[in-house]
Amino acid sequence: MVKCPSKQVSHSFDSKSSQFPPVEEDKSTAPFVSALKAYAERNAAGFTFPGHNRGMAAPPLLEQLIGKGPFHHDLAELDNFFSPKGAILDAQKKAAELFGATETWFLVGGTTCGVEASIMSTCSPGDTLILTRNSHTSAISGMVLSGALPKYMIPEYNTSWGIADWIKLDQVVKAIDELHEEGKEPAAVLITSPTYHGICSDLEKIIDLCHKQQIPVIIDEAHGAHFKFDCRLPSTALEQGADLVIQSTHKVLCSFSQSSMLHLSGSMVDRERISRCLQTLQSTSPSYLLLASLDATRAQLSKNPYTIFDTAILLAHQLADEVQTSIPNASVLESADFEGMPKKDPLHVTIDTWKLGVPGYDAYKILREEYDIIPELRSQKSLTFAVSLGTCREHVQRVVHGIKDMAAMHGLDNPDQAMINHYECLPFGEISIKLSPREAFFANKRRINVDESLGETCGELICTFPPGIPVLIPGEVMTQNPLSYLLNARDGGAVISGAADSHLHSIVVCDI
Repeated sequence: MVKCPSKQVSHSFDSKSSQFPPVEEDKSTAPFVSALKAYAERNAAGFTFPGHNRGMAAPPLLEQLIGKGPFHHDLAELDNFFSPKGAILDAQKKAAELFGATETWFLVGGTTCGVEASIMSTCSPGDTLILTRNSHTSAISGMVLSGALPKYMIPEYNTSWGIADWIKLDQVVKAIDELHEEGKEPAAVLITSPTYHGICSDLEKIIDLCHKQQIPVIIDEAHGAHFKFDCRLPSTALEQGADLVIQSTHKVLCSFSQSSMLHLSGSMVDRERISRCLQTLQSTSPSYLLLASLDATRAQLSKNPYTIFDTAILLAHQLADEVQTSIPNASVLESADFEGMPKKDPLHVTIDTWKLGVPGYDAYKILREEYDIIPELRSQKSLTFAVSLGTCREHVQRVVHGIKDMAAMHGLDNPDQAMINHYECLPFGEISIKLSPREAFFANKRRINVDESLGETCGELICTFPPGIPVLIPGEVMTQNPLSYLLNARDGGAVISGAADSHLHSIVVCDI
């Protein structure tokens, strides 16, 4: 990392050229945090929003929960979020330097907002977006907003784990060639890497192929914001040449929930169009606490960028090793489980509870209610534990002991025969698209009994949450596989998101 020299900035205030008051700040470490702290410490007579006026009218119940401190810094007068000239601009520049981007934008609408903006900035109505079928729901929203048409790449599915595989180069080649046969050119390619389980695609080869054909590449790297900071972790999408990369700085890294970053590299995508899209999608009243958390997280990483994850990686390996060595029949997801996969994130530890005789949804409930252990992700066959900078050894030991006790008390003696086969239903089958996501979103709809839905055109975006990967997408013809997958997941205890009827007794379809 190249250190950025501190800059001497004049704080003279010209009321004709700026609406923002002078603030003394130390920009060398965390420019936005420093500016916010300095401004909050002023004894100013504020006649501005928000109405709690720096906590003087803080709601008592919320003050009891979080104290008065956050209210002192919940301000809105330091810089213009959409056209920053001061502390926000400086903070974003420092983030771009650290993460290796040409330009970086802070996001207060999560990676969801960044994915939507990336699609809108590369696709116009009627354009075709090549994307993985296991993309996040935000990708579908991005197509609704942009009017783009989907060309899906369906990942292979590892039925042993119940997990989608990585995207391979030949799948991208096939998608591009099929579009060419139809006389179409893809406007962009969107790939999720890593997935929620830490599975990475070979992005460098895919990006090289796309760039040779002048196709911009968007990478949803929500779960890989930490990759830059240890050589034992997979390479970042920016390092592999991606044009737009969206990272959830609030996942393994330490900013507040809902805060993320959008990184631009190179000049293939118009940065002005990105800015316009973000201005359309983001609030004109961003939370300064979210922005400060992004700046502070960047400063935290900058202090020791190449050793900061030493302990976390050690703990993740200890968790994986101790589960496998101390619990009979236990297995942990590894790169070797997916043939040819370039690399897997070691900080996402996925444990197969199915082989222990406990379905993943049941295991989640047992660990949460009986052992006060909260995994990040549950599925039909496994649990995923996210190890981060905040993970400690005592919690790792609690997970190992909790799973061992759970297997002894709740596990079945012969899980392979005792557990029913309908859990093997795949979430993605043959895709038949009747309407584009945008057309389906605005189409007239009706609700019907789920038993009558096969062959109808889906009108809802339905997924299990987490991970928020759509199983049914508006505009697709309803088929048996995804519907059975959802019903089985519901029966197993999964949370169904996006459906008007979360119990899935009925379903909304397009009235066409």
